[in-house]
Amino acid sequence: LQTRMQSLQPDPKAQYRGVYEALKKMVLTEGFWRPLRGVNVTMLGAGPAHALYFACYEKMKKSLSDIFQPGGNSHLANGIAGSVATLLHDAVMNPAEAVVKQRLQMFNSPYTSVLGCVRTVHRTEGFGAFYRSYTTQLTMNVPFQAIHFITYELMQEHLNPHRQYNPRSHIVAGAVAGAVAAAATTPLDVCKTLLNTQENTALSSLKIRGHLSGMANAFSTVYQLGGVPGFFKGVQARVIYQMPSTAIAWSVYEFFKYFLTKHALEKK
Repeated sequence: LQTRMQSLQPDPKAQYRGVYEALKKMVLTEGFWRPLRGVNVTMLGAGPAHALYFACYEKMKKSLSDIFQPGGNSHLANGIAGSVATLLHDAVMNPAEAVVKQRLQMFNSPYTSVLGCVRTVHRTEGFGAFYRSYTTQLTMNVPFQAIHFITYELMQEHLNPHRQYNPRSHIVAGAVAGAVAAAATTPLDVCKTLLNTQENTALSSLKIRGHLSGMANAFSTVYQLGGVPGFFKGVQARVIYQMPSTAIAWSVYEFFKYFLTKHALEKK
């Protein structure tokens, strides 16, 4: 839904006024499973990407907190740790989620499978196409994750000051952190989507030939096509997506952290 609603020059059959209308229209005209297209490639990349992500975050958070605020919780350390962890996470996820998944999700996508999409993109645009938006992804995700981790840790200070395993506090803090970070970085996400999908109709309307590259070009194109409101296309879908996503991620992560720590202590 987010990918479709961020389209700058959508097909008349893929114009939506809201999230519910988009979902309903997609299911009725394209089939029940259409909204889940691309889930397989996301699942393939998510395991290794999140393993690197949380391992790096925990290690750096502890090391930097000892430097900035010994014995305490430093929000600066949380922000830096989250930003560095993003570099590793996106190196794995950018080709899978940002390029292949979003091309599969576009209306009237010419790609019928993950493997077919990978082969076609590699053959026609080269290997570099899978990382064309990597720096753009980082431009968006570094501030997103910095805001995300700082907000999560700040919420935990109020909801769970003793930092015990508390599923409710992890879910609420995760959802709020995801919503705040998603809303704040939507303009960057719209530009990233344009770079990933290389939306033909939008580029043709401005007589842009070849492939659009670079954040500056993406910002200029979005502004020419949609003005300031264009930078906030799909913000509602993005927030609705990020709230449960980050809530689930944090609650599952905190559960396994608690479970594995408890198991290790019991063995000792």
